Amino acid sequence: MSERVDNTALAPTSGEAEEIAFRDDDGDLNFRFVERVSQAVAAGDAADVMALCGDLHEADMGDLLEHLEADDRPKVIALMGRGFDFTALTEVDDAVREDILEEIPNEAIAEGVRDLDSDDAVYILEDLDKEDQQEVLDRLPALERISIEKSLEYDEGSAGRRMQTEFIALPSFWTVGQTIDFMRDSGDLPERFYNLHVVDPAYRLVGLVALDRLLRTRRPASISEIMEEPEHIVQAVADQEEAARLFTAYNLVSIPVTDESERLVGVLTFDDIVDLLEEEADADIKALGGVNAEEEISDDVWTITKSRFTWLFVNLLTAILASGVIALFESSLKSMVALAVLMPIVASMGGNAGTQSMTVAVRALATKEIDRANAMRVVRRELIVGLLNGLAFAMILAAVAMAWYGPTQIGFVIGLAIVITLVAAAMGGVLIPLVLDRFGVDPAVASGPLVTTITDVVGFFAFLGIATLWFHLG
Repeated sequence: MSERVDNTALAPTSGEAEEIAFRDDDGDLNFRFVERVSQAVAAGDAADVMALCGDLHEADMGDLLEHLEADDRPKVIALMGRGFDFTALTEVDDAVREDILEEIPNEAIAEGVRDLDSDDAVYILEDLDKEDQQEVLDRLPALERISIEKSLEYDEGSAGRRMQTEFIALPSFWTVGQTIDFMRDSGDLPERFYNLHVVDPAYRLVGLVALDRLLRTRRPASISEIMEEPEHIVQAVADQEEAARLFTAYNLVSIPVTDESERLVGVLTFDDIVDLLEEEADADIKALGGVNAEEEISDDVWTITKSRFTWLFVNLLTAILASGVIALFESSLKSMVALAVLMPIVASMGGNAGTQSMTVAVRALATKEIDRANAMRVVRRELIVGLLNGLAFAMILAAVAMAWYGPTQIGFVIGLAIVITLVAAAMGGVLIPLVLDRFGVDPAVASGPLVTTITDVVGFFAFLGIATLWFHLG
C-alpha cells in the first residue's frame, strides 16, 4: 500500500496563490477543492493537477474521484500519468471503477498495476472483460503476470482471489543472521509483512517466525529454534468469509494461504479482511432493506430503479395477502369503526418487533454466533421477549383504547391481539432466518418479505378475529 499521507494538508495550486484545504472543518471533502481540480482538468493543466492531487493518500484520491464528474475522472488519471497511484481505484465504488477502466487504455492500466501488490492488482483487473484483462496481463512482466493469473483462476469470493502472493519464505536451516542479511539485500520484499514463512523443499509450510521474535534473537540462532508451528492456515479455495472468521476469532494480523497440495501460495493480511468485513456488513444491511448488494451511491437512476423493483413487487404481493385477510372481516369493520382505527397499531407493532428479531438473527447467522448448539436457546429467548413485550404493550394499548372509546371491551381485544402478534413476530423473526439458512437460502435477502407477511397476517387475523368473536358471538 502507498504511504502518501497528509490528507488534511493545504493543497497548493499553480494557478492561484490561495491554498485550498482538501477537507473542511467537519472532515468532509471540501467542495472548493473539487471545483479547483475540475478547473485544472478543464484547462488540461497537468502541473496544476499534480500540485493539487500528487500527495493525496490513495483513500483520499478515491474520495476525490467519486466526487468528480464522470468525464473528469479518466482525465485526472491521464494528466497525472505516472504520478497517479492505481491503488486509489480500490477505494472507489465498483461502478465508478468500471467506468474509469472503460475510458483508460489497456497499456495505461498495465503500467498502473505493475507496481501494485498482487491483491490490489487482482481487485482492479477482475472488473475487466476477459479480452481486455488478457491484454493487460500480456503487458506485465512474467513473474507479476503469473502471480496475478494464478489469483484470478480462483473463484470470486475465495481466499485465493483475496490473497496477496508477495511473502517471505525461507528454509528452517538458515540462521537469524542469514535471514536478516537476506532481507536487507533483497530488493523484492513485500511492502508490508508481519511474519516470515518457513517452508520445506516442496514449499509446504512448516513454521512461522514473527518479526519481533526474529529481531529479539541473536544472529547465530537457527530459524528452526525460533519458529512456531502455524496454528491457523486457510486453503486458497476456501470461502473468504471463513478466513475472516479466523481473523476476528483469534485477533490475527496475517494468515498463510495454501493450495490443495498444502504448498504456500499466498498471504491474507488484516487490511484485506477489514475491507471484506466492511463489504459483508454493507451487503447485509442492504439486503435487510431490500436493496441489491451491488447497488452503489454512484449508480444511475435506471440501474437503481431496476434493482429495487423486484423487492417492491414481492412486498406488493405480501400486502395483497394481508389485505385479503382484512377483507374476511369486512362486516366487522363496517359495524365497528374503532377496529379500522386501531388496526394499523397492531400491524405496526408486529412489523417492528419482527424486524428487531430478524435483524439480530440474520447478523448472528452471518457471524456464526448462532449454530445448532444454541439455536433453541435463542428461539426460547425470543419467545419470552415477545411475550413480555406483548404483555407490557397490551396494558398500555388497552388503556389507550379505553381512554379513546370509553370503558368497552375494545381494550381487552387489542390487548390480547397485541400479545399474540408480538409473540408471533418474535418467533417469526428468528425462526424464518434459521430455516432459510438451513436450506442454503441467504436469510438477509429472503427473510424480510416472509417476516412482514407473517406479522401482518397474524396481527390482522388475531385482532379482527378476536373482535369478531367477542362482539358478534359473545
